[in-house]
Amino acid sequence: MGVLEDLFDVRGQVALVTGGASGLGYAFASILAEAGANVVIADWDEQALKPAVESLAEAATAAGRTPPPDHPGPPLISGRTIDVSDAQATRALVDDIVDTRGRIDIVFANAGVARGRPPLLPEGWLDDMSMTDYDALIDVNLHGVVYTVQAAARHMKRQRSGSIITTASTAGLRNDPYTPYSYAIAKAGVVNFTKQAAHDLARWGVRVNAIAPGPFKTNLGGKREPTGASNDDMWKAVIPLGRMGDPSEIRGLALLLASTAGSFMTGGVYPIDGGALLQGPSLPPAG
Repeated sequence: MGVLEDLFDVRGQVALVTGGASGLGYAFASILAEAGANVVIADWDEQALKPAVESLAEAATAAGRTPPPDHPGPPLISGRTIDVSDAQATRALVDDIVDTRGRIDIVFANAGVARGRPPLLPEGWLDDMSMTDYDALIDVNLHGVVYTVQAAARHMKRQRSGSIITTASTAGLRNDPYTPYSYAIAKAGVVNFTKQAAHDLARWGVRVNAIAPGPFKTNLGGKREPTGASNDDMWKAVIPLGRMGDPSEIRGLALLLASTAGSFMTGGVYPIDGGALLQGPSLPPAG
């Protein structure tokens, strides 16, 4: 076994990835599966779960992570349907993972939705924004993260170990006219919640960090298209690297934070944005 495999070792660890059936969640789950973790992906989209689980299992097998024929217990890659805005259901999911697998070592609190319109458009202006969309997004993107981390913390404290990674956003680190108010508020909340939880849980050896993606080519990002131009053209103007990110490009950071390579990292918020934070988009003049 080489030094890199030792350094980024997650073999046999039990991991949960919410929102894991697509987008960045799938990217997080795929690197964990290929590195040898026992991965549960949880997603509200029941139809997307089965093909995602099958694809992850194939990737794990291709990477040489096939379990022995006499492997006991649940499969190494599995899927569960979950609405993370339901605190009781989220807690029950985590409890069941621990009951069936004995522990939980890695949690990606990633599930999120895109709702509402950005202030680049009149319907997204502060005085006209939809409070229905606002409430729905806050429930998933902020409350869902809190519920997931809270459920995992109960077990990780007892274990005195664990790595929790939340999905924040560059929109939680600065204003972003391409982003609805509700999304920016939720992600800013995730940033400070992550820091608070990291400080709290460090006493038990539990690490908590946030990944703050910029624009990536996912279904979530694809729904945020406030102009008639394509996403690629729109983002080229505000990303120094001149393009949106591919989900595969987030896998390295995810494995770093989940594995022993990140053993002295907690309370951090790590942008991965092609340099987007270096130059911000601006609003057009008032009409």
